[in-house]
Amino acid sequence: MSALPFDDRDGYIWFDGEMIPWRDAKVHVLTHALHYASCVFEGQRAYNGKVFKLTEHSQRLHDSAEMLGYTVPYSVAEINQAAEDVLAKNNLVNAYMRPVAWRGSEMMGVATKGSKIHVAVAAWEWPSYFSPEARLKGLRLEIAKWRRPSPLTAPTASKAAGLYMIASLNKDAAGENGYDDALMMDYRGMIAEATGANIFFLKDGVLHTPTPECILDGITRRTVMDLARARGIQVVERMIRPEEMADFEQAFLTGTAAEVTPLSEIGPYRFVVGDVCRQLMEDYDKLVQGKE
Repeated sequence: MSALPFDDRDGYIWFDGEMIPWRDAKVHVLTHALHYASCVFEGQRAYNGKVFKLTEHSQRLHDSAEMLGYTVPYSVAEINQAAEDVLAKNNLVNAYMRPVAWRGSEMMGVATKGSKIHVAVAAWEWPSYFSPEARLKGLRLEIAKWRRPSPLTAPTASKAAGLYMIASLNKDAAGENGYDDALMMDYRGMIAEATGANIFFLKDGVLHTPTPECILDGITRRTVMDLARARGIQVVERMIRPEEMADFEQAFLTGTAAEVTPLSEIGPYRFVVGDVCRQLMEDYDKLVQGKE
């Protein structure tokens, strides 16, 4: 990833319906979203000039906002068009994209009535979230300190900015301890997800993945489940206890940024980067590149 700070780059960002210079896309320090996390976003990728599952991402932005009590003031079709326009305006073919919707600076307090909803879409070149070398040999994950909250505590089905505070704490701690990422448990102590990706395990030819009760039901997650079933691989969604990792043979992460990334280690547990994981990596790559 480029070392340039994200507020000082060339290019353009779609901001409240207009294409403006990158450096002009600013918000005030007393913006509600900054103080109270009233913000939702998407992470999506463009491959060969086409955003993968664009409408699903734009719809999820709408759905996440509704869970936080506000409505995105642009339709799904308009958000789709904004994403395509941003790609073209910045002359990008392969890119990471960030649509975001947030409450503005009209209100400063817990109450939100009267605050304006803003929307922006940015795009930039971004290679794989993890290095090619790390992906090939499998990532090492620490078992995280902080857990995912109960769906009765937070709107866990939304892609809301506030939910990622826990992920940042865990990610930073894992890096300081020499790991690539961290595996979080849910509020019950069951396996949940990594800091920015869903997780799968393989045992006896069957894939197991946590039920998305208090984690994001990722678009990549669902895509990989479809790819696995197309190859005749059974996929089971269920609660998974941490001690079960001792019996799993393979493990991998899925996400827009992570794509399909194998794991070699989670805390005291070890896994091989096996044929099933490699096959799904290849299938996913072909799908997003339009090589089916």
